Formats: sequence, C-alpha cells, structure tokens
Amino acid sequence: MGNKFSCKAKNHSSNNGSKSSRRFGTNNNKSQRKLQATTDEELLHMQALSLAIQHHQSSQRFEGSMSRRIGSTSSRRIKNGDPQSNTTPKQQKQSPEVLENLETKKIVLIHGEGFGAWCWYKTIALLEESGMLPTALDLTGSGIDLKDTNNVTTLEEYSKPLIDYMQNLPEDDKVILVGHSSGGACVSYALEHFQHKISKAVFLCGTMVADGQKPFDVFAEELGSAELFMKESKFLIHGNGKDNPPTGFMFEKQQMRGLYFNQSPAKDIALAMVSVRPIPLGPIMENLSLTKEKYGKGRRFYIQTLDDHALSPDTQEKLVRENPPEGVFKIKGSDHCPFFSKPQSLHKILIEIAQIA
Repeated sequence: MGNKFSCKAKNHSSNNGSKSSRRFGTNNNKSQRKLQATTDEELLHMQALSLAIQHHQSSQRFEGSMSRRIGSTSSRRIKNGDPQSNTTPKQQKQSPEVLENLETKKIVLIHGEGFGAWCWYKTIALLEESGMLPTALDLTGSGIDLKDTNNVTTLEEYSKPLIDYMQNLPEDDKVILVGHSSGGACVSYALEHFQHKISKAVFLCGTMVADGQKPFDVFAEELGSAELFMKESKFLIHGNGKDNPPTGFMFEKQQMRGLYFNQSPAKDIALAMVSVRPIPLGPIMENLSLTKEKYGKGRRFYIQTLDDHALSPDTQEKLVRENPPEGVFKIKGSDHCPFFSKPQSLHKILIEIAQIA
C-alpha cells in the first residue's frame, strides 16, 4: 500500500496574530522560546525535513501546498533572439483564472543527481497556488525509493518511475516535464519515447545533451573527463568491491555546499544534507540515442542559472548553442538549485513557459 508523500500547510496562528510553537520532545525553555518565534515558512522547512528522512517503501509522488509565497525575485528571459525583459514582483503573481486556457496544467518535476522529490517542495507549493497540477517523482534509488543505487545501471532503469508515469498517462493527455541537472537526461529519454504525450520539456540547468552524448559529458569542465573521473575521483563508490568498476559516487558535504548550494538558504542546505543519496554511475555514463523524428520534434526550453558552480553559465550557454531549444530563460543570482535559492523566479518562468502557445 502506498503512502502519499505530502507537505500540507496548517493554520498555526490564532486571531490575535501570535505565532504558534511545536514541541519536538524537549521541555527546554530556551528551545521552547525559539520554537515560539518560528514562522509558517520555518515550520514548513521542519515538516519537509521530517518527511524527507522517513523511508517508506512506496509513494513516488511528493505533493504539497503552503499558505503564502516566499519573498520575490526577478528573472530575465531570452526567447528566439528577443531582447531580455525584466518583470516586477507585482507581475509575478498569477491567478488560476489567467491559466485557464493552457494546453495542460499537469507539470512533472524530475530531480537531479542525488536529490529526490523532496527538493521541489517550494516549487510545488507555488505551482499549486497558481492553479497548476504538479507531481514530483523519485527516480529509482532516489528520495524514498529504497532500491540500492549500486544496482541501478542504465538510464532506462533509473528513469522507470517517469516511464511508468508516462505509460499510465491517457493517450489524449499531455504534461510539461521539468528536469533538473542530470534529470534532464531522463527528460530527453522521455521525449524520445513519449513525445506525443509531452507538451513541453524544460531543462533546469540540466543535461540537455545531443544524440550520442552521455549526461556526464556536461560536467566535464567541473569534474574532468569521464575516463579520468572513473579512474581517479575520490568520490567514487565501489558497491561490488574495489576490484570491480565503480557503481556510484557521492560528494563530500563541504564539496556539495560549494558546488550546489552557494546561494541557498541554510535551512534548505540542512534538508539536503540529510536527504541526498549516492548517485548511480551507469545512467549518467550512458550514451543517449536521440532521433530527429521523436526527440527532435519535442518543444524544449532551457533555464540557465547564472551563479552556478556545478554547471557553469558558460557550459550552459554552450549546451543551448550546440542543441538550440525553442526558448532560453535566465535566473540571476541562482546557484545550481534554484528551487531553493530563487523559488519565485523559477516559478514565474515555469508559469510563463506553460502559457506559451
């Protein structure tokens, strides 16, 4: 029996506006005073953290909502050579009425290497507020999926939760796919096999590789060539013994902070540190087979993150130059995890892409 992995907002305030507190097994007065000062947003972080470390056996979906938006940021967009345009915070708020004429309101969020559905909790909340229908999936061996990552050897196996979702989608239904980082390879795989069910494919600082390339190639600037990495990296995991080829890798926490979270809030970094899992090597070392007849007909969009230390802006620019998508968007001040560092900017762009006819 599956359990839905949800993060629902609760009413934690009374009519007099006082902030509520929540006990976590301690009567310490100092801790109690700190909890009493906790805001709704901080409670949401705590709930997400609590849920992320519960290892249930099923539930491929992470869904949630919260009662208010989290700040405001700005983003810049380039599409088909048009000049960049700025938006004000007032323009960022979208109402369900504005979104009534979309081709689809279903948006499927695919996490990147080591992450899980849990990383999208801010994005899910904002999309639901705008009337969208978001679903976040745990890829095989990720999040709360219990499969041993050492046994995940192919991109097809790694992408199985997404493949199952697409196969179960009615023939006349469509979705928007969003793939973060190496999750972009899963989106490319889905485009090749389910192009007729995909309204738009969004690569979020993602591995938007061309036919014959492997997802790892995208990270060569930061990590070195695949061959060198497989021989010398200190982050490798030998799940089948030292005498056999490596099966995965896992960055040290300090390394992850510098590569992925250089602009992210401390609470989100803490959530990630207890939630990330080893990254299977097989799927990102696999050469993709993409055809013009299938993958080539898909509507692709790319979101660049301009303060990204894991996938540099220059590398992202090279990706869109060599494999041009329909539209390119940019988020200023975002690290490799805009769902943490710039959730409002990411949300605005996703809504804008959804509205493109």
